[in-house]
Amino acid sequence: MNSKSGPGSTHCVPCRFAAIGVAVLGLAGAFAYTAGWLTPSRLSTYGIINQFEANGGPHPGYRRNHAKGLCVEGYFESNGNAAAISRAEVFAPGRTPIIGRFAIPGSNPSVPDASVPVRSMGLLFKQRDAEQWRTAMNSTPVFAVHTPAQFYQQLVAAQPDPKTGRPDPAKLKAFYAANPETKPFQEWVKTHPASSSLANAAYYGINAFRFIDAGGHEHAVRWSVEPQTPYAPVDAQEKNDPDFLSKQLDEQLKHGNVRWRLIVTVASPGDPTDDATQQWPADRQHIDAGTIVVERSSPQADGVCRDVNFDPTILPDGIKPSDDPLLAARSAAYAVSYQRRTREEALNAAPATPTP
Repeated sequence: MNSKSGPGSTHCVPCRFAAIGVAVLGLAGAFAYTAGWLTPSRLSTYGIINQFEANGGPHPGYRRNHAKGLCVEGYFESNGNAAAISRAEVFAPGRTPIIGRFAIPGSNPSVPDASVPVRSMGLLFKQRDAEQWRTAMNSTPVFAVHTPAQFYQQLVAAQPDPKTGRPDPAKLKAFYAANPETKPFQEWVKTHPASSSLANAAYYGINAFRFIDAGGHEHAVRWSVEPQTPYAPVDAQEKNDPDFLSKQLDEQLKHGNVRWRLIVTVASPGDPTDDATQQWPADRQHIDAGTIVVERSSPQADGVCRDVNFDPTILPDGIKPSDDPLLAARSAAYAVSYQRRTREEALNAAPATPTP
């Protein structure tokens, strides 16, 4: 997660809306065209990705969002508890290898770690039957908007002003005022200081999915991972180091593995599955499905996660997407981002054409 260079941290209280705008760029990835929501003449997957580039600048070879990150490896130790509601092999008792990636929001791979309050975790579970479960999670339990069109509008509102290099607070304020469903996200960001490390943050899948059990019955669920390392907020000294998150994780791993509990939350009838701005009530059933264990890390430039697209719709038998419109949109935009960065890497690696 090492950076090359980057602007200093922002501590401007009047720019609260700008800070929220920066934070939201990392939530759930990019969103784009999906049938039934948008029309190609108005918006496309490429339009969303182009807006990310307009907001964060061109950085060839990097992901268009969550550009700054590092790779990790480890395993998931299932205790078998979730096998009652999902027939996916990953939930049978036993160990499943994982490839992961930690990151922070934005298109700039050199941005200081303290510039945004959100952390993200992507995981790829490699089942023995060769199927995969991929998930991309963030350290906020809700998303700011619930449609791809709203997300694009928010990206436009968050585009930095060329004169200041920061989003215009007035434009963001106007966007939030016009979209009151953003209030739960705004309140969460204001009342939950950023974690001091990657290892002591909780991460949330945000979108709803459906588990299918051995009998073919479906269960609406969301999931999260809860850290075994006690939470602590980031402090002023840490903020002075632009790469403190990766350095801390590397240091922790020298002394042992880092662990989270995988918690599956089961919906009750009537709980919304198509709106990521709404949390389900706290009294819903929670299943402790097992332990996520991170054993080692490596730079993303040549690490095991470098070529992984953490598309949250790549799912094994026993898990399928819900009716949340953001899921198909995320998948489309992840694909465009992957195509662009891998093409840029290939062009950069190609030998120059000899001069006749």
